[in-house]
Amino acid sequence: MTDDITDLSGPGLADLERTAASAIEAMAARADPAAFQALLRLSALVGESLGVNARALAVTGSWAKVAEVAGTSRQAAWSRWSAPGH
Repeated sequence: MTDDITDLSGPGLADLERTAASAIEAMAARADPAAFQALLRLSALVGESLGVNARALAVTGSWAKVAEVAGTSRQAAWSRWSAPGH
């Protein structure tokens, strides 16, 4: 296993999701200001990453596909993720 998530021989998406969820749950259980700060940083990273991934999905598919995956309307998906910083 490697740290490069683009390496197809590495962990699958389900494994990455479980690892991330486990780490987040462990931090959430701590009554620690440093854990809270780490969760805030991760929240910002996830928000930015959603936009990056939505735009990539729209390029290879469509905003309708992004909306379908997100469970929202095409207009709402485009409004939320079409440009960095939204």
